[in-house]
Amino acid sequence: MSRGFLEGCVDCHASAVTAGRAGADRLELCANLAIGGTTPSPALFRQVRRDCAIPVNVLIRPRFGDFLYSPAEVEEMEACVCQFRDLGANGVVLGALTPEGALDEAVMARLIEAAGDLEITLHRAFDMTRDPLEALETAIRLGCQTILTSGQQRDALAGAGTLRALQERAAGQIAIMAGSGVRKENIREIYRQTGVQVYHTTGRRGPVDSGMVYRKRTVSMGLPSLSEYELWRTDEEEFRACAEVVHSL
Repeated sequence: MSRGFLEGCVDCHASAVTAGRAGADRLELCANLAIGGTTPSPALFRQVRRDCAIPVNVLIRPRFGDFLYSPAEVEEMEACVCQFRDLGANGVVLGALTPEGALDEAVMARLIEAAGDLEITLHRAFDMTRDPLEALETAIRLGCQTILTSGQQRDALAGAGTLRALQERAAGQIAIMAGSGVRKENIREIYRQTGVQVYHTTGRRGPVDSGMVYRKRTVSMGLPSLSEYELWRTDEEEFRACAEVVHSL
C-alpha cells in the first residue's frame, strides 16, 4: 500500500457527509453506534450513496450483544447482505462466532457467498475470538479482504502488540485495519508500534447538544447512561486531522 487508508465509521447521513468531505477513503455505514453498531436501513444507505462520492461498506449485525447467531438471525443477515449487494454497496462488514470462540466458518461462508463480488471486512467479532492468529488464517481462507480489530484490547494502542503480530503474519494476504480509540494524537504511535497503514475511526470529539428546547427529564428511551439530548456526530476538524496523519504514513 503506497499510503495510509482511512475508513470513516458513521451511523447517520450528517456524519457520512462530514467524513467524506474531511478525507475518508471509504465509509462503514452502521446504525446505533452507541451500542456498537447494527445494520443500517436501506433508506439511509441510499441517501449516503447518493451524497457521498466514496465507497460505502455496510455493517451486517442484527442486534447488540454477542456474535453467536440463531438460524433465524443468520437468515436475516443473509437477506440483508443480498439487499445491500443489490442496492450497490461496495462491501459488507460481518462476522459470526461459534460457542467456543472461533470464527463460525459455515455461517461466514454462507454470508460471503451471498455477497458475491462485494468486499468483505471481518468486523470486531474477531476481537472476541479465542485465538487471533487462528482466526486470521480462517479469515484468509474464507476470502475476507480486511480484518477490523483493536488487537483484542480496549483500544488499538493497547492492542498494538497483537496488531503487530497480525500485520506480520498477514504478510499482505489480508489488510489489518486498526480500530477503536483511533485519534489524531495516537495514529503515529500505533503505526510506529505495528506498521499498520489502514485505520478506522468515527472522528468524534464529543456530544452535540440536541435542538430540543422542552426536555423531559423523567423518561429515558434507551440506555439510562445515555442522555436523550446528546447526539454523537463525526467532527470535521477531528476527522480531517486524522485523515492528514493517516495519508502521510
